[in-house]
Amino acid sequence: MSMSSASLAEATAPISPTPISAPSNFPVTWKHPVDANQLWLRQQMHFPEPMTPLDEWLLRTEFEGINRIAQFYALPLYSEGRRFNTYAYAHLTPLPLPAAEMEAQGRLAQAKLGVAMGSLRETWEREFLPEIRQILTNWAAFDLNAATMPVLLAHLDEMIVARERLWDIHFLVWFPAYTAISLFEELYSELFDANNSATVIGPAFDAYRLLQGFDNKTLETAHALWQLSRRALSMPEVHRILQEKSASKVLVNLEQSAEGQAFLTELRSYLEEYGQRSDKWVISVASWIEDPTPVIKNLKDYITQTDRDLRSEMVTLASERERRLVAIRAQLQNYPQPVVDHFEFLLKAAQAGNVLTEDHGFWIDFRGWYPFRRLFLEFGNRFTAFGFLERPEDIFYLTLDELHTTATLSRVDRRPLVAGRQAEVAYFRGIQPPSILGTLPIGPPADDPVSRTLSKFFGAPPPPHTVPNLLRGNGGSPGTVRGPARVIRTLAEATKLQLGDVLVAITTAPPWTPLFATAAAVITDTGGILSHCAVMAREYGIPAVVGTGTATVIITDGQLVEVDGATGIVRIL
Repeated sequence: MSMSSASLAEATAPISPTPISAPSNFPVTWKHPVDANQLWLRQQMHFPEPMTPLDEWLLRTEFEGINRIAQFYALPLYSEGRRFNTYAYAHLTPLPLPAAEMEAQGRLAQAKLGVAMGSLRETWEREFLPEIRQILTNWAAFDLNAATMPVLLAHLDEMIVARERLWDIHFLVWFPAYTAISLFEELYSELFDANNSATVIGPAFDAYRLLQGFDNKTLETAHALWQLSRRALSMPEVHRILQEKSASKVLVNLEQSAEGQAFLTELRSYLEEYGQRSDKWVISVASWIEDPTPVIKNLKDYITQTDRDLRSEMVTLASERERRLVAIRAQLQNYPQPVVDHFEFLLKAAQAGNVLTEDHGFWIDFRGWYPFRRLFLEFGNRFTAFGFLERPEDIFYLTLDELHTTATLSRVDRRPLVAGRQAEVAYFRGIQPPSILGTLPIGPPADDPVSRTLSKFFGAPPPPHTVPNLLRGNGGSPGTVRGPARVIRTLAEATKLQLGDVLVAITTAPPWTPLFATAAAVITDTGGILSHCAVMAREYGIPAVVGTGTATVIITDGQLVEVDGATGIVRIL
């Protein structure tokens, strides 16, 4: 899901629409006058850095998917994604309906989402996942190298149509999955909150403890890498190389021995299954298959942890979940049967949702994007051979229309155009973009299940940083830890993260999850209690404070920090 690291309540809404003045170093030209009347929120959780034009094309398709599925579920909203000065922004706006009609559509939307929640796991396994696999299989079977240029263009057009379906599935899953988790938490709090009940089991985050310990594709990716590290421990030469060589030198050294080559075969199998992804939600960044340095870095960390078993830790988490559930169900015997039935319905839906929020991202957000990267690089290779581009990777600085034109017309030198766009990205990389653009809307943000879910996912905006050496964010995973901070903006920098360090990042995409077995705690600039970072930190049992807004700016490498994941407080010691 791509909305905003600032929540829908970015600022107190005025009594009349109020235009937002863009900073002088971030001028905005509106292509359509109506765009200036929207509240555009910066998409820092998913797209924290400047984007290329082809990355923006994918951003736009995501929000078109939101609109189609919003109509399917009768959600009274519409959205758009846009690139302003190379940074990603989007709006998610209620439909301009009369109050009575809005209320009626809200009831219809809740009913439709309720039906989807009740059968989400079954629908995923029976319909969605087989369809996704078939689409990806068809793409993988296409011979890019052998295709003529017209055939390659036709294949791109076919992939675009299929990707639209993938993105529909994405949001067909996203809305009921996350809404189920949010509604379960709210019901749990209503039934067992300390403020209105004397029968409370456990501390904060108890509702989420009942959703933990189920396998998902993100955890499977990390656990498979962990098992590969156990293989490395059993192979003396491989173990030595991982211990002694830098991540960038490991592969070439493994090639020098039979044992190393055998391990490389296993590593390549891992990358084929789990490496069709990068550390960002864009296609302009190299995948693990192309650059496995992040995987090697994690292997180097994992072989230092000889007394751990990640799979056993998950089994323990599942056992704890079931013990808690027995105690909760004993308490529920005091409630009317309709309440018990509603609890069980939401529990089942939320448990399925907690798994599918990760699984659908694995298959669609990453496996579904990687084939486009391969296809665009094929165009890039041909354009470079023709002299139209300087390097194959420059293809990402063209728009989709420009790619088509270049492929169908002869002698279209795109090098000056690309150079100008690369200079634009370089310039705005040094500019701090505003969190909001456009116009502040009238009235408070909506208070309905989907709006509350979005707020929990993206997080409420952090309070101003006024107390020295103290940051406030959203509690993501409970626990208190002290450790040296490591500010990491890309997985290429992850080599400096050591066991016991506190990972500090703008955001953490699913490919960052293997780092959670090394980090003692996590702090992010973006996100709420339902963000990917928070969910995975709870699975690994490490504290997390998310949505601080400025942690990567205020905290520096090596500073000793204390992370209180329950209260959302970070102290710089």
